[in-house]
Amino acid sequence: VQLVESGGGLVQPGGSLNLSCAATGKTNVLNCMGWFRQAPGKEREAVAAIYSGDSSTYYADSVKGRFTISKDNGKDSVHLEMTSVTPEDSAMYYCARRNGYCNPTLPRAEFSYWGQGTQVTVS
Repeated sequence: VQLVESGGGLVQPGGSLNLSCAATGKTNVLNCMGWFRQAPGKEREAVAAIYSGDSSTYYADSVKGRFTISKDNGKDSVHLEMTSVTPEDSAMYYCARRNGYCNPTLPRAEFSYWGQGTQVTVS
């Protein structure tokens, strides 16, 4: 499975940005696909995820109410709509995927497939 992110860039505080991630290759129909982020000097942390089986979504507390994850089954892709962004949202954002359900705590180690990342800078 290959994951390719797009949509990162520079945005002003309070603005919005949309990220997309497309999956190609031999994919599993039932999967958990989501976003992690890593700022310089910090651990990579989960942001949001969505389960393909029933579209259940999971969010980090820091982004609840501001970010929305959605999926496009026809294109095997996910999207992250980011609103009301702050400088604390600046990071490299990585798309990730695992076969099967989403563990609600979104442990990084359970995700087998990763994209190369797309930079988001809020300034």
